[in-house]
Amino acid sequence: MTSLTQSSEEALVPASATRPAPLLRTFAWAVIGIMLVYLLNCYLIFWQDWPGMLPLFGGDGRIDVLVVLQAASYVFCVLAAAVFVMRTNENRTLRDDSSALNDIAAYIIRAAFWAVLLIGLTDALISFLRVEGMLEGIVGSEMDNSLARARIRGLYVHMPLIVIGALIASMTRGAMFIWLALAVVAAELSIVITRFVFSYEQAFMGDLVRFWYAALFLFASAYTLFEDGHVRVDVIYAGFSSRTRGKVNAVGAVLLGMLLCWTILTMGMWSKRSILIAPLVGYEVSQSGFGMYIKYLMAGFLSIFAVTMMIQFASSLLESVADGRGEPGARKIESEIIH
Repeated sequence: MTSLTQSSEEALVPASATRPAPLLRTFAWAVIGIMLVYLLNCYLIFWQDWPGMLPLFGGDGRIDVLVVLQAASYVFCVLAAAVFVMRTNENRTLRDDSSALNDIAAYIIRAAFWAVLLIGLTDALISFLRVEGMLEGIVGSEMDNSLARARIRGLYVHMPLIVIGALIASMTRGAMFIWLALAVVAAELSIVITRFVFSYEQAFMGDLVRFWYAALFLFASAYTLFEDGHVRVDVIYAGFSSRTRGKVNAVGAVLLGMLLCWTILTMGMWSKRSILIAPLVGYEVSQSGFGMYIKYLMAGFLSIFAVTMMIQFASSLLESVADGRGEPGARKIESEIIH
């Protein structure tokens, strides 16, 4: 009886719902590939002094090998996306690709969470020991002077903690936003208690709250998009069928979502004086005396936001088209209330 029911349900699924969509899948994976190559080239240009691609469009006519390599990397990632889609076109659905992209975004978010948690605790401790004059007695005067320099603290304290955060993220599952929100509350509560009970407050305490709160706000955006938890005010969308909503969401993912992410990445990382690159290259810190040395990382939060949202919008595009085609296996969202 069960097999007959399943057969009848499969018969009701239109043929278009299971038809391969190679162009759409290639587009989604190519966009993600181009974004990752763009970020890699930004690193090579602004940190390793590679020439970039601009000499191809002007200059004295001499083309460096590095210029060709950087230009070819974009072509390669598009071809790689096309080859991947061609080799998996028969046994992989839109929802499979959507789930894979969502897993990638989730890993980046988990890694970022653990990184900001570890960096926040460690940098706050270092700042506390420095402001109280105890750091020199623990690590010596030479190390004390080194940790007072933003570049040294960034390279030899923050970067290893980022790697550790990425390793921890590979062994954990689930979103950590509840714990990060709790950490923000605990940090703010500590300010209240130490200020009004012990008459003690330092700049690093406020820096820690801002550091964690910014991470909570920006890193949770992709997860909220996946759960359809963003506030939505409308009088039209609520009355659409699930297929029509899928088509509308697909168009919005490209025209509103992906374009916004590309605007952030290109405007913020186009030159060494751009709003995202300049703080990262210079290890920018606040001018609050013995505060935390994390201001440059907060500029990088916007890059994480754009990257994770780009991946999540690509995932949403594939899932929305699958919904619009009536593809089986639609994800059930717990809160489908239109706010």
